Amino acid sequence: MIRVRFAPSPTGFVHLGSLRTALYNFLFARNHDGKFILRIEDTDRSRYVEGATENLLSVLEWAGLVADEGPERGGDYGPYFQSQRTELYIKYANQLVQNDHAYYAFDTPEDIDRKRETVKASGRSVFKYDASTRREMVNSLTLPEGKVQDLLLSGTPHVIRLKIPENQSFEFDDVVRGNVTFASEQVDDTVLVKSDGFPTYHLANVVDDHLMEITHVIRGEEWLSSVPKHVFLYQCFGWSVPVMAHLPLIFNPDGSKMSKRSIQSLSDLPGKVDPDVQTYIKAGYEKQALLNYIALLGWNPGDDREVFTPEELISNFTLERVNKSAAIFDLNKLNHINFQHLSRMNVDELTREFKSRLEAEGIDIDSETYLAKVVALLQSRLHFRHEFVDYSRYFFKNPQSFDPKVVKKRWKSDSGKLILEFINEISKLSSFDKHALEDVVHRIAERNEVGNGRIIHPVRLAVSGVGVGPGLFDMLEVLGEERVIRRLKKAVEILEPQH
Repeated sequence: MIRVRFAPSPTGFVHLGSLRTALYNFLFARNHDGKFILRIEDTDRSRYVEGATENLLSVLEWAGLVADEGPERGGDYGPYFQSQRTELYIKYANQLVQNDHAYYAFDTPEDIDRKRETVKASGRSVFKYDASTRREMVNSLTLPEGKVQDLLLSGTPHVIRLKIPENQSFEFDDVVRGNVTFASEQVDDTVLVKSDGFPTYHLANVVDDHLMEITHVIRGEEWLSSVPKHVFLYQCFGWSVPVMAHLPLIFNPDGSKMSKRSIQSLSDLPGKVDPDVQTYIKAGYEKQALLNYIALLGWNPGDDREVFTPEELISNFTLERVNKSAAIFDLNKLNHINFQHLSRMNVDELTREFKSRLEAEGIDIDSETYLAKVVALLQSRLHFRHEFVDYSRYFFKNPQSFDPKVVKKRWKSDSGKLILEFINEISKLSSFDKHALEDVVHRIAERNEVGNGRIIHPVRLAVSGVGVGPGLFDMLEVLGEERVIRRLKKAVEILEPQH
């Protein structure tokens, strides 16, 4: 069975790239009837941020990326917090030492700093703790065995380092990158267990991926350079290497790396992108739209489609169609996809929600049938749900004022006369519908030898108080004859004396 994992570290906000990694893992698992596992990699206590785990779980719940196994769901492979699995890591680290694949290193930070300065002064390349330098350092490879045991028994601070062999190449096939090869000279003797007794990412994730029977590792490109260490660890333990897929980075529109430090709000875009998922949740983006958009940041379905339901993403997603090149975040594209998702939503569902929003604003709804007509009319104009109350207010309350800029631009010397003609004509209609209303405007315009706009604009202003909105004739039909005529008369009464 396919088993994949999303394994974030609780070190701060949830990055858009992290959400995409979670999404790709989720889609891949669902596409193959596999399992999606959530594992919290919280062993780096120096970077741990209070509340980050709770925020992460909240974002995943909002996104609907529900794990089959994890901290909240449990499972047969737990615990799912790495901080609760440290004994396992120490056991496997000691096994590596016993088999000469790892060693104890007692170098102090000052020792390493001095070595770094010595290397720099000699004109050699930057210091790297590896096969070329390990024999010059303070570790179990250079100290007598008795001395090593004394240091360990006395509790001398130390780390456990991986012993990368010389003159060896590490080769693996990546679903996204193809065949990738690293020479051992490119790989350092990375720390597996830190002096605080906690494992580093490299040891913990390899051990956990094996014990949790992870079949595919789908993660960001930034981990690609770590794979040789992981491949070597799998070899040392005699374990099979899972299938690897390293996802492309997501860049700002200006081609720079996303950073929370360089953006304060969405209004600062499109030069820089706020990478915090919570920013988009709070801004009111549709869950399905945000997931739809970030799915397209690095993956393409093989055709020109842009809008996908969650079910369509699952059925169409394949790792083979993930791109190598970095993806560029485009806020305008996200806005467009958000608009598309909102415009396709069920009217009845939106009507129920908007009724609650309007009532919370003190607007009583006498007829849900009328509200549903308003929702159907305005839905295609909404970019966010929270816009509905302001956009629709005049459908439920008479205009309390008229936009002075629109009055100045649209209310002409003959506007009152033309509106009174319009009232007279529409009062005779047997059917108050948009087609009949449009015919009335054409007749009055022709009779007075003016353009249709000389009637349309002041009528809109009179019934809504503003100069923009849905198509006038659709709007008038929804408002209804009694409400329209009453508002037109009131507007003429107020605005005519001003001209």
